[in-house]
Amino acid sequence: MGVLFSAPQYEFQLIRQEWEQRFNELCAHGVFVGGAPVKEFEKHFASFLDVKGVAGVGNGTDALFLALKALGIGKGDEVITATNTFIATVEAIHHTGATPVLVDCERDSYLIDLDQVKANVTSRTKAIIPVHLYGQMVDIDEFVQWAADKGIFIVEDCAQAAGAHLNGKYAGSIGSIGCFSFYPDKNLGAIGDGGAISSNHPELLSGFRKLRNHGGELKYIHEFPGFNSRLDPLQALVLDLKLKYLNEWSERRRENAGIYSENLSNVEGVIVPKHRGDESHVFHLYVIRVEEDRRDALKKHLQKKGILTAIQYPTAVHQTPAFQHLGYGRGAFPVSEEYAQQILSLPMSIALSKADIEYVCDEIRSYMGTN
Repeated sequence: MGVLFSAPQYEFQLIRQEWEQRFNELCAHGVFVGGAPVKEFEKHFASFLDVKGVAGVGNGTDALFLALKALGIGKGDEVITATNTFIATVEAIHHTGATPVLVDCERDSYLIDLDQVKANVTSRTKAIIPVHLYGQMVDIDEFVQWAADKGIFIVEDCAQAAGAHLNGKYAGSIGSIGCFSFYPDKNLGAIGDGGAISSNHPELLSGFRKLRNHGGELKYIHEFPGFNSRLDPLQALVLDLKLKYLNEWSERRRENAGIYSENLSNVEGVIVPKHRGDESHVFHLYVIRVEEDRRDALKKHLQKKGILTAIQYPTAVHQTPAFQHLGYGRGAFPVSEEYAQQILSLPMSIALSKADIEYVCDEIRSYMGTN
């Protein structure tokens, strides 16, 4: 019996027939860059999020980078984010010329510690990137006003949280800007790379659209040097079809997470994720913690049993060679450093059956009870 870590191929089979029909229509028209599929998806996703507009881009990293560029962030500025995130969050800051300022995460939720964010604000702070990690939203409702009073932009990193909502607002609709990744294994995943930027500010939306298209919204009208980062219409077709199922699939993931927690909550040596128990978590990942001297051995045990797991992320950003120049030494962020040695992501997808999850839990229980 084998259990895949994620199953984007399963999702594709659910939309395959309709996608193939739309794909054939696209090919018949011969418009392979931009066009109606991208505009339609942008319109539908904006409606889903209840925002003024969405701009599709090439990938999630570009979404973050172009968002910061549109805000005018560059050399001499500082942008605060969490150290327990995928490196793309910090890369985007770095490539604008601004300085990444890192903070630790909360012990219970693994989400960015907003008290530490406030403590690290300086006169050079221009933006804060709260990461909705593992699919769980950071509660930034009141924090947004605090930041606005200081002239600081909030850029939501929604790469893992498409479809999550809190207090009636979707991830990507609360801050100044929301940034999404449509990497294939995301909750809303393409069949290749893709990303999007959301906002309620028309002037920012215009800026995104120009930046992604060589500095202009119209062909051969270049208002400034831009970039080439456009959402592929083939990917837009997939995303538009999947969007109709996103809330249903989010609920399925929450149900799967509930089965995991029910089976693992009383297993000695295993710490299950804590969350609000509402729709603010869409469980892009189901992450447990195991003592560091047992985590890797448990991972190997599960692999031998045909169960694929992952570690997100094995090294906090400040400890990677890429960002050691920031000068944060060992112990700078004790929670993130400790958890990087303990976290283990279990299989999570809408393809999982209850029997699959119970098999995973049985093997974890068996290993932890005998080792």
